[in-house]
Amino acid sequence: MTAQTDDIKSYMTTLGQNARAASRTLAAASTHDKNSALIAIHDALMAAKADILAANKKDVENGEKNNLEPALLDRLELNDARFDAMLQGLKDVASLPDPIGEISDMTYRPSGILLGKMRVPLGVVGMIYESRPNVTLEAASLALKSGNAIILRGGSEAFESNQAIARCIHQGLEASGLPKSSVQVINTTDRAAVGELITMTDFVDVIVPRGGKGLIERISRDARVPVIKHLDGNCHTFIDSEANTDIAIKVSVNAKTHRYGTCNTMETLLVDKEVADKLLPKIAEAIIDADSDMQLRVDDQANAILTANAKLQGHLSPANLDDWDTEYLAPILAVKVVEGLDAAIDHINSHGSHHTDVIITENYSKSQRFIREVDSSSVMINASSRFADGFEYGLGAEIGISTDKIHARGPVGLEGLTSQKWVVYGHGETRV
Repeated sequence: MTAQTDDIKSYMTTLGQNARAASRTLAAASTHDKNSALIAIHDALMAAKADILAANKKDVENGEKNNLEPALLDRLELNDARFDAMLQGLKDVASLPDPIGEISDMTYRPSGILLGKMRVPLGVVGMIYESRPNVTLEAASLALKSGNAIILRGGSEAFESNQAIARCIHQGLEASGLPKSSVQVINTTDRAAVGELITMTDFVDVIVPRGGKGLIERISRDARVPVIKHLDGNCHTFIDSEANTDIAIKVSVNAKTHRYGTCNTMETLLVDKEVADKLLPKIAEAIIDADSDMQLRVDDQANAILTANAKLQGHLSPANLDDWDTEYLAPILAVKVVEGLDAAIDHINSHGSHHTDVIITENYSKSQRFIREVDSSSVMINASSRFADGFEYGLGAEIGISTDKIHARGPVGLEGLTSQKWVVYGHGETRV
């Protein structure tokens, strides 16, 4: 090992030891203590708003100089509205019921014992993420409320923003009397720190990666600590033959053009052949009206319907096989005409990323088949895929969106950061 690598290993070991010690304090902390810390952090952030936005401006300027992709720049930027939303999420988490200590499924067994399950923290969470500085606060608030210590490693592009937010978190923790090491933001951009974090099985109980597909694949491949993950957000909207026209247009436009740099943005539009001639031109025109830079990657049937539309000239190009599997995070939309509900479900299950998929229909039976048979962490009827979000789901915030099927699926909030243990109440019963 080089001296630098030795230093990183020693540094990360210290973070892990401190996090493990803090996790034991947090597991026993009262709801009042945890909420007091969240409110103190809120107040510290409010007082430091100008400093945080200035730090973020520096990150954005550096990102522009380094030719950071537009989607990452969008995720990176903190403006007044996003700062306020970040703080509102913190207040929402403070107002949520505390899951820790909740006992459920109580039942008497024939032996006379009373049996149940108690919700407990996971312990220490390690999180690795890119761009979004608001994630630093969201993850910290959810970890604290659920009684977990957390080690955060943000991307180098958001280093100044993350460190500014971390200082406020530490101020709030110290003011409330909880350990400062309850939330630790790694203060180096050296990638060796990530390698250490994902293999520290003695100190870290779960890893949550949040970022591009390359990051998630690396963490999933190399981690020795269990991982809660999703690789990408290839989300679909299917326009059924019995769709309401106004809803189909409104939802499609919002799902694609509201924001491009998010994992719940629509990347593929599927339209039932029965209504494609009627509805597809209207939807395509509305999407182009919303963003004149939009490019539509169309299959042969969609191209035959749209190619004569003068308004769409310059916006159409043939789709290839890769387009059905791509998360663009850009003003690009794949468009395919399908032979009804069965074909739509088959396409989504074959090409989607099991993140969020939508059906637009007025037919109840079809909608129920869709939500039963589409294998995704969120399935929606007549609503934009952009709602697949912890804040919108009433979780206050999210530590990530999981497409795994074990432990947590979909937006991961407080409950997703807990486990359960069996508890038994007896009166001297013995087993015979």
